[in-house]
Amino acid sequence: MLIKRIQLGLIHVAVAMTLVPINSTLNRVMIKELAISAALVAVLASLPYLFSPVQVAIGSFSDRHPLFGLRRTPYILLGLILCVTGVILSPQAAFWMVENFWVGIGLATLAFGAWGMGFNFATVSYLSLATELSGEKGRSRTISVMWFMMILGIIATSITLGRLLETYTPQTLQRAFEVVAMLALTLGLVGLARLEKRDTLPVPGEGERTSWLVYGKAVAGNPQARRFFIYQILLLAAILGQDILLEPFGAEAFGFPVSITTRLTSLWGACFLVALLLAGLLEGKVSKRRMVVLGSWSAIASLGMIAFSGLLGYATLFYIGVIVLGLATGISTVSNLSLMLDMTVEGSAGLFIGAWGMANALARAVGALVGGVTRDLVSEFSRSNLYGYVVVFFLEVLMLLGSLWLLRGIDVGLFRRSAAAKAPARTLPLVERMSLSQDA
Repeated sequence: MLIKRIQLGLIHVAVAMTLVPINSTLNRVMIKELAISAALVAVLASLPYLFSPVQVAIGSFSDRHPLFGLRRTPYILLGLILCVTGVILSPQAAFWMVENFWVGIGLATLAFGAWGMGFNFATVSYLSLATELSGEKGRSRTISVMWFMMILGIIATSITLGRLLETYTPQTLQRAFEVVAMLALTLGLVGLARLEKRDTLPVPGEGERTSWLVYGKAVAGNPQARRFFIYQILLLAAILGQDILLEPFGAEAFGFPVSITTRLTSLWGACFLVALLLAGLLEGKVSKRRMVVLGSWSAIASLGMIAFSGLLGYATLFYIGVIVLGLATGISTVSNLSLMLDMTVEGSAGLFIGAWGMANALARAVGALVGGVTRDLVSEFSRSNLYGYVVVFFLEVLMLLGSLWLLRGIDVGLFRRSAAAKAPARTLPLVERMSLSQDA
């Protein structure tokens, strides 16, 4: 199982690697160097996540429709290819927005859209595969391995980009993105090699279609699922919404060059790794809910420090805030992912993971849009870009407080009882059939 966990980790690393250049480095270049509106950048950055409903469709569809005997691999491969394509096209799109705005917008829509569809296809598929291969007892360990490898990959990608962009030019930016894209594709292909066993048994309901309303009701009809969905959006929009603004904020408040702000991701990632190790040591000793609360309060403290660092012009406080944010994100990610996997029922793993994946994607979209639009509006009225960033960080603190309030009413046991009673009938025999196949 260790080999399979490492392979799953390589796939997770590959997809995450494509996120770093397109969601951090390029955002900073577009906002600061190319002087493109932060609101417009936020719209483009959120475009991929507007496709997030496809996660529910792909998750539930792949539960019952294997291709060539493989339930998840074809969708992971397609998603990875789309992610790589989006990364390669995105720098050209940004430069064209300055040269010829409408051509640039068209190319940017294509690039960000390709990456977004790829992200949604790959994410729900490899998380579903991880759930199926690990079993209930091994899920926490699988999550730890996957996310540990992912953060190492993010750190390595950030350092690599920083070195490739020591001297920033449009040509070096394009070359750096191409290097990252090819490395991601290679790692993803290695991860996929013979990972999923070919299934020759017939699938109950194969070839049949189930109405979207049936699957929608399975989630929307469960009060606990609805509450968890909204909770995820608020929590992740606050924690991840700063992604497109943290690097340009560093440039605005402290005059950091591209190479320095790009390396902020490696600092954040190193702290994320420490948090993963801490979460592993505390597993079984501290409840998941307490870990979630710890992560949220730590994130609140970090965003407050980052905001005040700009107001005070104190770079050291900014770095401390980034360190605490990395720790908070790591703790929150592990605890919430474990909670997310608990919020599934046998036979509908793809369905519910698709729903939670959609919440994750919508959260990124909400965080990016709220952050970008708020930054521009406040900057316009206050005549200070700095104040725009600061208001966004404080707004994210309020969102985290709202998520903590919602968490108080979430009950995993109550969710499972309701979900099992309302699950689409065709999905229920699936896990039994898969278990027999794996035993054979």
